Amino acid sequence: MEAFRRLGAAVLSSDEVVHAIYVEPVVVDAVRRRFGAAALAPDGQVDRVELGALAFADPEGIAFLEHLVHPRVGAARQAWQDAQRRRIPPPPLLVCEVPLLYEADLADTFDGVLVVTASEPIRRARVTARGQDFSARSGRQMTEDEKIARADRYLVNEGSMSQLEEWVAERFEEYRA
Repeated sequence: MEAFRRLGAAVLSSDEVVHAIYVEPVVVDAVRRRFGAAALAPDGQVDRVELGALAFADPEGIAFLEHLVHPRVGAARQAWQDAQRRRIPPPPLLVCEVPLLYEADLADTFDGVLVVTASEPIRRARVTARGQDFSARSGRQMTEDEKIARADRYLVNEGSMSQLEEWVAERFEEYRA
């Protein structure tokens, strides 16, 4: 995302939007009512790592969170896109990071889909480093091969940062045109 931003694109991270949503009092209250105090940190805010563990352990937990959070993310993304298009001059490119793009059936709402992936051992290490359960999360998601097959462009990101930035610069020019 930062590589696109450095090139002048306006960028929106769905993860950042979700972080903001989990601070909203109505969302905190809904999480507390559904999952109990264990889903909250000592300061009363949602503990996303603990919430993830609780939600994956509950057969209906993920569906509950998706119903609670996804519409709010969609509304925030739409408001952001509208605001970006009103800017004078508008940004040369709008880039939205949507980790569950295909799973949430959102691919058709974008002009192009880029997938950046890595081998399973690298993805597993990255997820585990965030304190999350890789197997539980990946088991609910489309395979990387399926995502790649559906994407307009993809990159297997196992090289240097300069290789990633070069690929991003090429995509920036391609989609800006």
